[in-house]
Amino acid sequence: MSATPMLPLQPSTRLSLALAGVTLILAACTAAEVPREPVRAVRVVSVESSGFQSSYEFSGEVRAQVESRLGFRVAGKLVRRQAEPGQRVKAGQLLAQLDAQDYLLAAEAARAQLAAAATNRDLAVADFRRYAALKDQNFISGAELERRETAMKAAAAQFTQAQAQLSAQGNQAGYANLVADVSGVVTAVEAEPGQVVTAGMPVVRIAQDGPRDVVFSVPEDKVAAIRPGSDVKVRAWTQNVNFDGKVREVGASADPVTRTFLVKVSLDAAQPPALGTTVSVSPQSIGHVGVQVIKLPTSALRQEGQGTAVWVLEKASMTVRSQPVQVATADGNDAVIGAGLKPGMLVVSAGVHVLSPGQRVTIYQEKMPLAPAYAAQDAARAVAAAAQAATLPTAR
Repeated sequence: MSATPMLPLQPSTRLSLALAGVTLILAACTAAEVPREPVRAVRVVSVESSGFQSSYEFSGEVRAQVESRLGFRVAGKLVRRQAEPGQRVKAGQLLAQLDAQDYLLAAEAARAQLAAAATNRDLAVADFRRYAALKDQNFISGAELERRETAMKAAAAQFTQAQAQLSAQGNQAGYANLVADVSGVVTAVEAEPGQVVTAGMPVVRIAQDGPRDVVFSVPEDKVAAIRPGSDVKVRAWTQNVNFDGKVREVGASADPVTRTFLVKVSLDAAQPPALGTTVSVSPQSIGHVGVQVIKLPTSALRQEGQGTAVWVLEKASMTVRSQPVQVATADGNDAVIGAGLKPGMLVVSAGVHVLSPGQRVTIYQEKMPLAPAYAAQDAARAVAAAAQAATLPTAR
């Protein structure tokens, strides 16, 4: 088998191949061009100090300064309860009764013991007088008379003891009736007829007439600023009426569940709100009025590591740099900056999450419309009218 002879290349073809090879070599040796970072348009705000006014409001409840939990001083079965929640009672009014049959029987037994002790006492007195007469006649010895005198004194002591027992049993029978010791309003009933109660068990709760308190709870980071005697503003939700009050008592320990401290405020009002009314409480000692602070929109803040930072615009180079800041509190939609900024700085307020340190930016300018809307509408009407006129037939 014979080989096919190769045809010689033309000079123009050789030149084209050589140029293509040179082009490929130059393209391989040329470094790829790095794209430039785009210049982003951002919104900025100028840092200025302004007046800050803040106050804390807590939800409170109106209560009586003195609230008594009344219970029987003896145990027994509750047979009758005259008090009802919300009822106004006066001092000495009957509230509830126990089955006092056992206490009445005990009083009868004590009365019988008193009668027996009285008989023994009278007999001992008579014996002593008779033996004293015999001693005067020297019919008995002095020792015998002393024995009679001792027996008389013992009988007198037993009579006194029986008298005390009768008084105690009489009191026990009287304790079967629960009476109000103060005037006020029944706020709660904690026992029902038929229930067996122990001595001292609360049966009726009474809010005493007199001054009223507003009770509310504050967190532990605010309780140190609230002192007894400090002023408090109280506003009733339903009546929209303001009252002045003063802190009367601050809890010494935190609630084991909510970890808040109970604060009691005495109301200085002739007609305070009704018991149980929900009110708003504003302690004046933890408010801030007229303090000069720096405020920024929350859109300017971003998280950086374990803290908060903002982008500060360097106007000379039109680049941004990261500036850590400390946020003190919030005021509506603005953040109150405690440290990190000075008046006069320019801070990026929008687009903070697409920037990088040293990036060039431009200040965003609002685009104004070229013509008012009504002018465009008039132009559209004119064009439509011209087109309609062109379609109408021409009068001859």
